[in-house]
Amino acid sequence: LEVLKEIPEYRAALKQGAGPTIVVGEKNRRAGKIFVDMTGGTSGSPEAYAKLQVAGVGTVVGMHIKEEHRKEAEKNNINVVIAGHMASDSLGMNLFLDELARQGVEIITTSGLIRVART
Repeated sequence: LEVLKEIPEYRAALKQGAGPTIVVGEKNRRAGKIFVDMTGGTSGSPEAYAKLQVAGVGTVVGMHIKEEHRKEAEKNNINVVIAGHMASDSLGMNLFLDELARQGVEIITTSGLIRVART
């Protein structure tokens, strides 16, 4: 959680009340192996959490989680950190937008994009 808070897009999202949050587990609980699942708008099978546990995964970081998936993570003692959809999308877009800006394209932000230039 603290690592995500170091990233400007997630820091900005925190100020808007949409930053990274722990939805399963506790802040001081062991993280174990960390699985990053940034699949906006889709979710795999809830049964995947049992397999992740067997593989030694202790924490899943994602953009969102359905209730049935949250329950499976909890049942399998897997921490879940929700990074936030807009902040995660913004991070990816900003890397692309920085390149466009370097080429002289004017960037105008809309629709919730958290613009952070890394140029």
